Amino acid sequence: MKRKILICGLLAFFAGFIGIFGSWDKAVEDAWYHNPQSASSLIRIIKIDEKTIEELGPYSQWDRGIYAELLDVLCVSEEVKPAVVGFDILFDAQKDEGTDQAFADACKKHGNVVCAFSYVFTKEFSEDGEGNLLVDSMAVAEKVTPYEALEQVTAQGFVNSLLDDKDGYIRSLLVEFEEKDATVTKNFSAVVYEKYLKTIGQTPDYPTEEKVMNFRYSGGIGEYEAISLWDVLSGAVPAEAFADCIVLVGAWEQGMMDAYHVPVDRGGQMYGVEIHANIIQAFLEGKSLQEVPSWMNGLIGALIVVMLVVLCERLTAVKSVLLCVSVAVVKLIADELLFEAGYLLNHLVVPVLAVLLGGYYVVLHYYRARAAKQSIEKAFSKYVAPQVVKEIAKNGTYELKLGGENRDIAVLFVDIRGFTPLSESLEPEQVVTILNRYLELTASCIFKHGGTLDKFIGDATMAVFNAPFDTEDYIYKAVLTAWDIVQGGQAIEAEFMEKYGKTVGFGVGVNCGPAVVGNIGCDFRMDYTAIGDTVNTAARLEANAPKGMVYISENVYEQVKERINAEEIGEIPLKGKTVGVRVYSVTGIR
Repeated sequence: MKRKILICGLLAFFAGFIGIFGSWDKAVEDAWYHNPQSASSLIRIIKIDEKTIEELGPYSQWDRGIYAELLDVLCVSEEVKPAVVGFDILFDAQKDEGTDQAFADACKKHGNVVCAFSYVFTKEFSEDGEGNLLVDSMAVAEKVTPYEALEQVTAQGFVNSLLDDKDGYIRSLLVEFEEKDATVTKNFSAVVYEKYLKTIGQTPDYPTEEKVMNFRYSGGIGEYEAISLWDVLSGAVPAEAFADCIVLVGAWEQGMMDAYHVPVDRGGQMYGVEIHANIIQAFLEGKSLQEVPSWMNGLIGALIVVMLVVLCERLTAVKSVLLCVSVAVVKLIADELLFEAGYLLNHLVVPVLAVLLGGYYVVLHYYRARAAKQSIEKAFSKYVAPQVVKEIAKNGTYELKLGGENRDIAVLFVDIRGFTPLSESLEPEQVVTILNRYLELTASCIFKHGGTLDKFIGDATMAVFNAPFDTEDYIYKAVLTAWDIVQGGQAIEAEFMEKYGKTVGFGVGVNCGPAVVGNIGCDFRMDYTAIGDTVNTAARLEANAPKGMVYISENVYEQVKERINAEEIGEIPLKGKTVGVRVYSVTGIR
């Protein structure tokens, strides 16, 4: 038990510590917990969509005058203008000096613009002072910034997204990045967030102090209000629709290669500008998710699994399964509540291990029950006929425990006459051979007629009928057994006379009536037997029966007299009884 608890606890801790289910765990998290609630109306998207490209021509041929015009359309006055405009577009190289400068001038004039830049990361290898190899997976190979005139008049933030390393879905972002020269840059969404708060006179309050932040999505694919760039430029949508809002401008067409897998829709992709909208709303509403340390995931898993093992060892198979399934469901519900509170745990480790434990205990209980059944059947097979054992096993009515019951039974005693002097004149091996042959005969006759072999008492045998369960016509079957024993003994007598020059015979007594039947003894040693006056009388009848004779009581005779031949012996005194018993000798079976 202790070993099992230790092994299960260690396996659960290890599974929780390493997050063994990886991307499957994240898939469950996405399906159950990442449910978009409400995209903020404060954030508006101006999309570079197929309609705009049809009107303005191929995107690659656009000049920056389009964006200058857009700012002028949006920013009608100081009262009617967006709080901040973020361009999720890389304006890295100059295209046309005139329109490039016009765009830079428009940004400077309105003063509320954030532009994007991008890092190109590479792996960089180095050694520390002790010669150990160091790997920097985020070494900056190139920094793609806006052209100089634009860079001087706008705020910038990097648009590199952190893809989840398990399955490629975006659930986290790098809030800030420190370059080798100690320059600290911030994520595009963070810069937009800070500029918006500055506009409304507030200071930034990030939901986490960590550089990497897990965030919750507020809007699903297409749930933020997104307006075609052409509709804005053409005046179809008035500038008042964007007043005091956070406006994001970005790609909304598959050919622009700016769509990513997101947890709120496992089958689709979300444009980068929508992801930035979700991140900004997460900043504004504090929707960060803090991952629980690996050791805590392992500890939680180990404690729950150990508890299940301890309890399931004491429960039935059905209760074990119900407990394990309940724990799995409760763990998933608890994870959802913690997710709402901003904490991320491993979701599948405990439920999967709980279900596996439930299955294990179903199998374990099955094999334990099967082993117990086989053990009991084996034990009963030493007492009762094989067909009786099969019947008991089929009905499942047996149970080895101390205690008895009052039953009407028939009791048979058989003893070998002349065995003591015989044993004194033969070798021990010969004595055992003779005894085993006689006892085999008595046992086979008892089993043949559905009796229960109670015990061997030296050279005597005791059997009961109608126990441990009801047997039809049990009194007659007891008499048949006695008669078969006597008849079988005659053949053995002839055999042993020829082999050893000596022989013995049987005396049998049969009685019927009430008795106490059950397992008598103690927990570690018990006998299935019958006790009472009925048993004692049967023993006295056997003691008085001559060799080759079957003595039955008057009670037995009255029950079977129509089916046997018998001679009345008369009333004879029996040891231990104050009143004599009328006895009959069986002479044949009709």
